[in-house]
Amino acid sequence: MVISGKKSLSAVTLIFKLPYYTQWGQSLLISGSEPVLGNWNVKKGLALSPVHQGDELVWCGKIAVASGFKCEYSYYLVDDNRNILRWEVGKKRKFELPEGVEVGELVEIHDLWKTASEDLFLKSAFRTVIFGAGKDLEPEVSSFVSQKNTDQQGSVVVQFTINCPILEDETSVYVTGSTSELGQWRNQDGLKLFHVGDSIWKAECVIRKTEFPIKYKYCKSDKVRGFYLEVGPIRELAIDFTSQSPPNHLVLSDGSFRELPWRGSGVAIPMFSVRSEDDLGVGEFLDLKLLVDLAVKSGFHLVQLLPVNDTSVHGMWWDSYPYSSLSVFALHPLYLRVQSLSTNLPEEIKNEILSEKDRLDRKDVDYEATMAAKLSIAKKIFKLEKDKILDSSSFLQFFSENEHWLKPYAAFCFLRDFFETSDHTQWGRFSVFSKEKLEKLISKDSLHYEIICFHYYIQYHLHLQLSEAATYARKNRVVLKGDLPIGVDRNSVDTWVYPNLFRMNTSTGAPPDYFDKNGQNWGFPTYNWEEMSKDNYAWWRARLTQMSKYFSAYRIDHILGFFRIWELPDHALTGLVGKFRPSIPLSQDELEKEGLWDFNRLSRPYIRQEILQEKFGSLWTVIASTFLNEYQKLCYEFREDCNTEKKIVEKLKTSPEKPLWTEKEEKIRKDLFDLLQNIVLIRDPEDAKKFYPRFNLEDTSSFKDLDEHSKNVLKRLYYDYYFCRQENLWRENALKTLPVLLNSSDMLACGEDLGFIPACVHPVMQELGLIGLRIQRMPSEPDLEFGIPSQYSYMTVCAPSCHDCSTMRAWWEEDEERKWRYYKNVVGSDEVPPSHCNPDIAHFILQQHFEAPSMWAIFPLQDLLALKEEYTTRPAAEETINDPTNPKHYWRYRVHVTVESLLGDEDLMMAIKDLVTSSGRSYPMIEGVSTSDNSKLTSKIPLNGTEVKENATIA
Repeated sequence: MVISGKKSLSAVTLIFKLPYYTQWGQSLLISGSEPVLGNWNVKKGLALSPVHQGDELVWCGKIAVASGFKCEYSYYLVDDNRNILRWEVGKKRKFELPEGVEVGELVEIHDLWKTASEDLFLKSAFRTVIFGAGKDLEPEVSSFVSQKNTDQQGSVVVQFTINCPILEDETSVYVTGSTSELGQWRNQDGLKLFHVGDSIWKAECVIRKTEFPIKYKYCKSDKVRGFYLEVGPIRELAIDFTSQSPPNHLVLSDGSFRELPWRGSGVAIPMFSVRSEDDLGVGEFLDLKLLVDLAVKSGFHLVQLLPVNDTSVHGMWWDSYPYSSLSVFALHPLYLRVQSLSTNLPEEIKNEILSEKDRLDRKDVDYEATMAAKLSIAKKIFKLEKDKILDSSSFLQFFSENEHWLKPYAAFCFLRDFFETSDHTQWGRFSVFSKEKLEKLISKDSLHYEIICFHYYIQYHLHLQLSEAATYARKNRVVLKGDLPIGVDRNSVDTWVYPNLFRMNTSTGAPPDYFDKNGQNWGFPTYNWEEMSKDNYAWWRARLTQMSKYFSAYRIDHILGFFRIWELPDHALTGLVGKFRPSIPLSQDELEKEGLWDFNRLSRPYIRQEILQEKFGSLWTVIASTFLNEYQKLCYEFREDCNTEKKIVEKLKTSPEKPLWTEKEEKIRKDLFDLLQNIVLIRDPEDAKKFYPRFNLEDTSSFKDLDEHSKNVLKRLYYDYYFCRQENLWRENALKTLPVLLNSSDMLACGEDLGFIPACVHPVMQELGLIGLRIQRMPSEPDLEFGIPSQYSYMTVCAPSCHDCSTMRAWWEEDEERKWRYYKNVVGSDEVPPSHCNPDIAHFILQQHFEAPSMWAIFPLQDLLALKEEYTTRPAAEETINDPTNPKHYWRYRVHVTVESLLGDEDLMMAIKDLVTSSGRSYPMIEGVSTSDNSKLTSKIPLNGTEVKENATIA
């Protein structure tokens, strides 16, 4: 209940104070859950006024409230029209009038702006895994001071509040300081705080006015380290008691307990790449328990995977591509452990499993054979156990919680197999999804109901097995990090059920970058963000909610796509001739004002006879007569039946002239694509008066044959389009979508920000608390050939390689000249570099990353195995997981040694553990002994330039 904002003798006055530096035209306001705070309408929030206090600019606001007042609220940075420029990250603040506050009294609330980095340690990866071992800290019952029992004229009640998410077992939190109530800097005599939930600790005490100003710090005590103070300068609290209305009660919200930066490490490996003694041709979800053991033994807090959703689109090895989801909710049957489907398997099925296990124990994954074997065995077990499982309370609960996606997924799988295609446009009356058709398809009365139930059954057991592994990881303080693909397959459950959420006539990719100089075309439809926004991105929120059942951290694949996506027409096969969506195009008026008029010349393929002769030699006349029309002397254009990349490929296959170029077909295809891409501007297919500069337009002969004026204009407009005019638009787009993802779960989010990076990306990621990625061979600094790990920012994951590039060993062997430069400039040696990445080189590269300031150092398992010569006998190139330049790459790499064998290799485990501990990175607690990196700092804590020994008294 709220009185008005005016002073009232029957009310309590609240004064909010927050130090914050603003720029001209900016101000702060509070928006909250009560009418006096605008009912969460920022336009009606409480405006704050700035006051200079010493070196700080403090924003203040006053309201009058009734006894028993409580609310939620947040601070917002706004412009003169109250448009939001920035907001606090994390959960809303909660306020409740302290006990003992009487009518007519004044309560001051001292807040600090909540930053994204503070909120990180409230994520489940830290709160419930690394520092919780699978459980949350329960609130404590505390006895707060009642102001009625104090000398109101001579003292003030001060409530101390601190956020303290980084806690070892049996930790207590105190505030110690210059007054007797705070122990006079004797830590053990300080004021003990109580946990009130959400990692917030509070306590109140009465402090005499004569004690002010007071100085204080927060301090923790645990059974290993004893008492230790927070780092950073001493906190100070001063009150002007000479003012007309000094406060009777102070509520201090002091932000977070100031720690030395926490740093952890982890291992990355695709699920399919894991090899164990129990697997059936591929890594399985239950093998994650072994990976957790490996992480704990080697000192890692994290295991990172590639996407594990079902990708069974084609029914062949193309489905090994883990980023092309059949469903963003369903798990992949590939990772099912069939022998765990039942505790009562018949002998013949046990023998079949053993036989298939031997047959599929190969160097690499045989995707098709493994899928066929697992599904065949699973169907036999299903026939034996279907009634028992489908009637169980556990299954019924799973079905109830997941039916929104499980029903359409099972129906899709049935229709895919019935029509022998995932292309739902070929499904006749089932092409268009409807709930009525769905319910008929999955009806218990249907002839195929058992097939539908089989898909339910598989997903149920996948859920059980991954949940078992996830629970095991949490209990062992190991974070499972998943992967959120940027796209979905155009022939997927999601595009069938929600076609309005996708632009089905387009394709997603990436412009030319480190990974591929010709750009990439992933084949996914782009998103219809406008449509998605209508229900506040419910599809995305559901994805993240589902993912958080198993993972406590995740990688956002191609985070640049949430700022803008590289959009290609659906008839394109390559990734070069695309445009960014959203983006501000070049208008026809704009171009005409610059003196550019011939839009056909600029936007149609520039094909002249001399170009044909140069590219195709003696075959040029055959090529011209087959693919082109001469529309004027020496000038050519593509025929209607081959004027796209897809049409060219089809024409090459079916043309009667095919025998003339059979041996050169690949080169001719490439040269025809080059002709098709020989343009300067891309005309918008939806608005003929809008144009987009073709990427790397200066490389085209179309550009080179232009007059100097046109070249200069186009170069300037090209730079403006790609590097200037889009920045605000892309920033605003990301700030609409990314916060929804981040607020959909309490998982820790990391963004893959490699490639062609707009200037707005890193500031937005920093503002939202998103952790970036740094790969040494792909530095974000344009003037560096090799990144410098010691200079990486804290909010990053650093790694020597990743799944989209060659491993550390393969990279060392790829380029002899580059290897020499690295050995001289990074290793610091003028000697001849080793021919291969031997254990010493591997140790050097890994150590750089372990010692980096990055919050996380995450290493591909292949790179860690390079520490021992015996694990480097396999050709290095075979360890590469993906080749981004090949859209039909077979994702099949398997580690050549079992996890059990690695766990038994004490030398390797110790070598990795030594790298972890010597770098000061945190590692999992073992048998109740704290192993935090900060444990090395218990004897001396730097305090305001002074070293203070534990329990010392500060004068």
